[in-house]
Amino acid sequence: MITRLYNEFINSEKAGGLILVLTTLSSLVLANSFLGSNYINVWHYNLGGHTIVHWINDGLMSIFFLLIGLELEREIYRGELSNIKNASLSFFGALGGMIVPAGLFLLFNFGKESQAGAGIPMATDIAFAIGILSLLGNRVPASLKIFLTALAIIDDLGAIIVIAVFYTTTLAFVNLFIALGIFLLLLILNKFKIHNLIPYLIGGIAMWYFMLHSGVHATITGVLLAFAIPFGDGTEKSPSFILQHFLHKPVAFFILPIFAAANTCIVIGDGWQNGLSHPNSIGIIAGLLIGKPLGIWLFSFIGVGLGICVLPSDLKWKNIIGAGFLGGIGFTMSIFITLLAFDNPDTIYNSKISIIIASTIAGVIGFIYLKLTLKKPIDNEDLN
Repeated sequence: MITRLYNEFINSEKAGGLILVLTTLSSLVLANSFLGSNYINVWHYNLGGHTIVHWINDGLMSIFFLLIGLELEREIYRGELSNIKNASLSFFGALGGMIVPAGLFLLFNFGKESQAGAGIPMATDIAFAIGILSLLGNRVPASLKIFLTALAIIDDLGAIIVIAVFYTTTLAFVNLFIALGIFLLLLILNKFKIHNLIPYLIGGIAMWYFMLHSGVHATITGVLLAFAIPFGDGTEKSPSFILQHFLHKPVAFFILPIFAAANTCIVIGDGWQNGLSHPNSIGIIAGLLIGKPLGIWLFSFIGVGLGICVLPSDLKWKNIIGAGFLGGIGFTMSIFITLLAFDNPDTIYNSKISIIIASTIAGVIGFIYLKLTLKKPIDNEDLN
């Protein structure tokens, strides 16, 4: 059964996905207009020792990951991921959707400086993927929405682990231990059933500060905080529910759009297409367009074949292929990992162009494919 909270999550992501599209297009147009230099300079304005875009990527995106963590926690305790076989299908799909794209990327980039970008095609943008799926209306089975949502959440969790393990260069152990100590303290508060959100939010801010200065990417704080906040019985009065409900709209309608605007103000100059022939660009496009649908379908098929998971009765394997293409919309998370993986402005520029192109094509293919393969529900009026 799809709960009210799940419906709210889907609805906000649907609208948020459409806003993301408009924001991205607007940012690209502005960056390439006569206002371009002024527009780009706004995002790089220094505020408190950091640029605005840095505050967005390290600060606001921590709130995004907090929401992802809360949603994942809910799915584990009360949602589809609480059923092992249902969870296994999304887990296997997500695993394939990370391993195969990363493998394809490394096929073109192993041994080169660009191999650090292997995490770029691993992630799925929840807002875009769910937004496009929702455009298909009530012909989409509930199980397909749940599969794609859970898969995208697990993908993002995998991307977070990749960020923590592979994109951490130098560690300041004192700050890291302080951050982990605060996390442990919050877990103790949870254990003693302290349900007031204020201590957790204050602790979360302190944990973010020390994590920011530890060398580990500060957005990890969001997920840690989510699992420290009491879930309770999962009802509307639980702290986890209250915070998740509060964060839906700010994340969908402010945080993700402003992240998209700040990170897609790309000046498309002459010869931009030449960058698409670089191994890094080829790896990103191949990973998102081929690796994602192939990996998601193949690993899901293997999981069902081994009897570890089960394909829902209202789904067919061709539906999983369509969901796999929507999983190839890496946009927000892929750009996020790009900024962590590379320092070279040209490589970042080419990567962003490749991500936008591959994500757009994957989204269009996924939408058309599912529209052609999903049965249109019979209207009661047609039976009269």
